Amino acid sequence: MTSLRRFLTLRVLFDAIAIALVLFVVYRLVVAPRALSERDAYPAPAARYEALSGAPFELAKQHGKVVFLEFYASWCTPCKVSLPLVESFARSHPDVRVVPVDVGEPREVAAAFARAQGLANVVIDPRALSRGFFQLDGFPTMVVIDPRGRIRATWQGLNPAVQLNMAHAAKTLALL
Repeated sequence: MTSLRRFLTLRVLFDAIAIALVLFVVYRLVVAPRALSERDAYPAPAARYEALSGAPFELAKQHGKVVFLEFYASWCTPCKVSLPLVESFARSHPDVRVVPVDVGEPREVAAAFARAQGLANVVIDPRALSRGFFQLDGFPTMVVIDPRGRIRATWQGLNPAVQLNMAHAAKTLALL
């Protein structure tokens, strides 16, 4: 009887851990990215980058548009999964600005990676200044900026539901 009781106790414990893990994953994938609190919004830095095309990209000139900055590096394995999802969203939503930002790599590396991944509108940050400007802790990191130029959300890590979250943010923030 004691071994049965011990088995049931361990089973309940493992079930509780599994439920907590599922709830955490649901929160990270669905609930947290959808939080676009006006109260927590703050001005985006006046970041400037150079596009691989050679044109300058100035964040301050993007006012009036929802902007998604996707920070990545070519060596980042989760980025290789996330970037095609983000790029697919960008192609199907021309009304928003999706900007992949290669952080900390030379132009040649960034250009080769962008070609291999089929990325458009890539800008480069070879000195990795974005780490400080946007408080980046890792890659991939998506920063969501509303039409008024305020940061409304920062999503860190690989999120298989990133297109769903981007669509929600674009729809919600376009109403501003």
